[in-house]
Amino acid sequence: MTTSPPSSPSSTAPTPTLSLAALNAADEDSFVALLDGIYEHSPWIARRAFASRPESHTGGFASLAALKHAMATVVREAALDEQLGLIRAHPELAGKAMVARSLTAESTNEQSKAGLTHCSPEEFARLQQLNADYNARFGWPFILAVRGPRGDGLTRQQIIDTFARRLNGHPDIERAECLRNIHRIAEIRLNDKFGNTSGVVPTLGNQVWDWAESLARFSDPGFAENGQLTVLYLTEAHRAAAAQLADWMRECGFDEVGIDAVGNVVGVYHGEHHGQPGSGTDTPEPPRLLTGSHYDTVRNGGKYDGRLGIFVPMACVRELKRQGRRLKHGLEVVGFSEEEGQRYKATFLGSSALVGRFDPAWLDQADADGVVLRDLMRDAGLPGTMDAIQALKRDPARYLGFVEVHIEQGPVLNELDLPLGIVTSINGSLRYVGEVRGLASHAGTTPMDRRRDAAAAVAELILYVEERAGAVPEVVGTVGQLQVPNGSINVIPGRCRFSLDLRATTDAARDALDADVRARLAEICERRGVSFTLERTEAAAAAPSDAVWQARWESAVGALGLPVHRMPSGAGHDAMKLHQAMPQAMLFQRGLNLGISHNPLEAISNDDTELCVQAFLALLDRL
Repeated sequence: MTTSPPSSPSSTAPTPTLSLAALNAADEDSFVALLDGIYEHSPWIARRAFASRPESHTGGFASLAALKHAMATVVREAALDEQLGLIRAHPELAGKAMVARSLTAESTNEQSKAGLTHCSPEEFARLQQLNADYNARFGWPFILAVRGPRGDGLTRQQIIDTFARRLNGHPDIERAECLRNIHRIAEIRLNDKFGNTSGVVPTLGNQVWDWAESLARFSDPGFAENGQLTVLYLTEAHRAAAAQLADWMRECGFDEVGIDAVGNVVGVYHGEHHGQPGSGTDTPEPPRLLTGSHYDTVRNGGKYDGRLGIFVPMACVRELKRQGRRLKHGLEVVGFSEEEGQRYKATFLGSSALVGRFDPAWLDQADADGVVLRDLMRDAGLPGTMDAIQALKRDPARYLGFVEVHIEQGPVLNELDLPLGIVTSINGSLRYVGEVRGLASHAGTTPMDRRRDAAAAVAELILYVEERAGAVPEVVGTVGQLQVPNGSINVIPGRCRFSLDLRATTDAARDALDADVRARLAEICERRGVSFTLERTEAAAAAPSDAVWQARWESAVGALGLPVHRMPSGAGHDAMKLHQAMPQAMLFQRGLNLGISHNPLEAISNDDTELCVQAFLALLDRL
């Protein structure tokens, strides 16, 4: 998602008047009055939030983030008719209320910042048609936080494109998206009203957001021309992204910055006692904290998967340098060169090198164009030798552990209206490709009780996987690929190929699911008179978070006044590899657009990111 250049504030922009102290000291009616206009024509939200305030001896709401979450919780727990009433209290975008100049001051400010008061006739006509179609489909107005994820306004084209996309959504999903956008609108309005002059500005969140936008200008040929982001291992775009990351690290104030033998970008910010002489010899450097994530992407991916985990600690170092501060321990930030496994069958190539698990056979692999990995490395100016790669292995004794920040890549935090979540474990997984073989025969002449339908057997397996995985908490199973080779509309499938992806937070739960699914597949095929083959293509062990580091994340999030929500990670991360060498723990940040990831719709807000950076800084301070 991109934005237009920041607009100058409208004359209707709210003047900052609020403070947390004033709200916490207010009685109920004053509290509601102070928050007037935050939620459009809906004072009941502030009234119920007042009732949920912590007891007076705690001083009320601990932070602005706590207040925002309290009001979002009120809406989430409200009755359906109350939620719909809140949605319907909002005006249409570029609608009759705007034309009649009867919008609230807050809505006028927002629609003006997005340029909706200066639509061309064509844009206005398109918005009017979208408004009519949307109301006819859902029965409520389309809600979009038009000031966008950075707060400075979406372009009119972005608004129209989002409008058209969401018009096709399911009503339940669309209602939830409207409410989430209402919370974002409320968040920005609160930011505007807090403080003395210019309101609350998420400066650190803006910096991370801007880095992500800028780094996304590097994309591989075939995708860049279509405005799509794809950065595969050691392409020109990949090397340009690495060079840019290194430059930014230097600008942030890292003491050492370099690109290693597998293309990882490594920055080190030394601790306060680094290199100081003592008794004639240098004082040994205290153990470092290791952190980072990957900067490669899937094809047509998003701007934050992986990269958020590089930018957030970079912002922390930038802030520490600005303050002239050193930590007791050093901080090492790694932008891992490869995690996605998109170009070679060498997933986690970057982090594998740091734990001494880089497979020498990978160097002889060729990509789809026949380019051998060893040759590619050398062409990119890397040694392309195992000696150089093995030298990257980190000594665990020199590190406190590994922590990683990552976009959630799922809907859970969105549904709970939470900006941050604590990862308890990264799921272990098993993957298979399989094929069921039956008998291809005529669809019209073969009686139902004489069929050997391969696809029907796989369909039965899919339903069992759904049932069995759904019966156990934090266990998932997916058949993501189905193919009937040479299938025809009037032929009973004689073959059906399929994939199988099984995941759980513990290896025991994963293996129990695996055993049950394989047993049921055998039973289905025996009963239906068909045969099957099943080949395991990947096995990854679960990576439970280290209890001490998980507790540190929990303390950091709690210090922001936010509830601590613990959750597993269903996706794989570089932390899985570092788990093999040292303690690890992860922090998730909420993604926008239903939490979608590996997709151009992947997005974050500057306010959530500000909280993420502040949590990381709190974790560092507590070391």
